[in-house]
Amino acid sequence: MRIPALSATVAVVAATLAGGAAPAAATTAASAVNLEAGAGLHHSSATVTYQRVDGAANAVKILLVEAKAGERDCVWVEWNDPQDGWTSLNSEPPCNGGSLVESPNLTIKAPQGHQLKVRLAAFHGSELVHKDIEKL
Repeated sequence: MRIPALSATVAVVAATLAGGAAPAAATTAASAVNLEAGAGLHHSSATVTYQRVDGAANAVKILLVEAKAGERDCVWVEWNDPQDGWTSLNSEPPCNGGSLVESPNLTIKAPQGHQLKVRLAAFHGSELVHKDIEKL
């Protein structure tokens, strides 16, 4: 008697889990934005991979941040936070030809009418020397 009862319970749990997984299949596809700034030894680049948040008016989930610094620069990948100004998406800047790949899994959002943007900010010392800005 216990085995059929256990089988029925397993079937109910499996059906519940399968039903819960269905909305994930409807998620928005990922998009990417490429950023470049500077030339020669100051050429830096970055790619931000993101996904729109379903049901949110002005929100995206940052899936991946890839950044490569020019030979003489350090770079930050930032977003235009409506409360704090330009806010970093990478935990530390790659410098002097270095690169960085991070998966912050971070959701950024802004009020309706505030265009979400990302920028590649390249610094030579403490001076902002190059930047590239793209809309999400």
